[in-house]
Amino acid sequence: MRRVVVTGMAGITSLGNDWATIAGHFASQRSGIRRMDEWDRFEEMNTRLAGPIDDFKVPAHWTRKQLRSMGRVSRLAVGAAEQALADAGLLGDPSIRDGRMGVACGSSTGSTDEIKAFGNMLLNSVADGLNANSYVRMMPHTTAANISIFFGLTGRLIPTSSACTSGSQGIGYAYEAIKYGRLPMMLAGGAEELCPTEAMVFDALYATSLKNDTPHLSPRPYDCGRDGLVIGEGAGMLVLEELEHARARGAKIHAEIIGFGSNADGQHTTRPEQSTMRRAMELALEDAGLAPEAIGYVNGHGTATEQGDIAETLATSSLFGPRMPLSSQKSFLGHTLGACGALESWFSIEMMNSDRYVHTLNLDAVDPRCGELDYLRGEFRHMSHGFVMNNNFAFGGVNTSLIFRRWP
Repeated sequence: MRRVVVTGMAGITSLGNDWATIAGHFASQRSGIRRMDEWDRFEEMNTRLAGPIDDFKVPAHWTRKQLRSMGRVSRLAVGAAEQALADAGLLGDPSIRDGRMGVACGSSTGSTDEIKAFGNMLLNSVADGLNANSYVRMMPHTTAANISIFFGLTGRLIPTSSACTSGSQGIGYAYEAIKYGRLPMMLAGGAEELCPTEAMVFDALYATSLKNDTPHLSPRPYDCGRDGLVIGEGAGMLVLEELEHARARGAKIHAEIIGFGSNADGQHTTRPEQSTMRRAMELALEDAGLAPEAIGYVNGHGTATEQGDIAETLATSSLFGPRMPLSSQKSFLGHTLGACGALESWFSIEMMNSDRYVHTLNLDAVDPRCGELDYLRGEFRHMSHGFVMNNNFAFGGVNTSLIFRRWP
């Protein structure tokens, strides 16, 4: 079996598009959450909070022909992919177009403007706003397809539209494709565009934050004063490469992926299950050949929902014990859904390589019902670890766990 390394990383978030900028905002306690006044027209929706990307601009060199098939979610995904390829030294390289590179990527849904247009057709029997590219912008695998087409990737295409695990499943399945010798390079990650329908999904479950007049105080993962999640948007992409292929071209290696675990709760569509969350982590450890005590830090899913926070932390504590450091960057960016697994994997690698680990914002008093863990609070913590884990859990009972090894 092949070893798999990360040679490119990038993301687009409400707090910036490069690690130095994002980490600077983390350090200064700046949140990307704001009040969405434009949502006031949705009178039956209670939350007004979100983490939007207000400054995303389509690169000037993208052509109208390229843009026709891309809604906002695909534009975010392709933008992050372009940056990741540049970071890997592969942007424009012929090797990515000869079948050696594939893509594994997903989002919770396609672009919702197109869904609205199709809904208008069904409701009013008119086709206003629909054209030959409408379905391509709407389809569940729009991010993976558009990345493949934009860069001319002819390797395998793996859509991972699994809500909050879309990004982490993308990375995990890409890792397995390389590990088992199917091809030497993959672009992997996830993306999500902000839409009030996604906020309404959680609002209907009474799971959104209502701190509408104090956006800087929410979300509050693991905190006894949390009142629900906040939706965000973004995109994250990694370039994964077979180790010897990377060495042969003199690539810079950011980290090695050594473990991936994924399973299903098999119980309930929205209620998390502690036992299968723990089992996903165990599967990742077994894949990596590591004992639990080898892991130095866990990047938690940390949605700031009561059931999610409690189940996740109890599962983590039962496996690793109270000494395990844990935090969640959703406290700064909101829940970026299909993007979170990729963004948080990127952040995990950057934290591991810099020995500076981001705390959970707004975590003032840990909910006593959460598992006993070493919660990072207040400011960055300086630690040196060789292995970190990133966990994500999704509606439908999907659980994922990834393990990254520091490159010597």
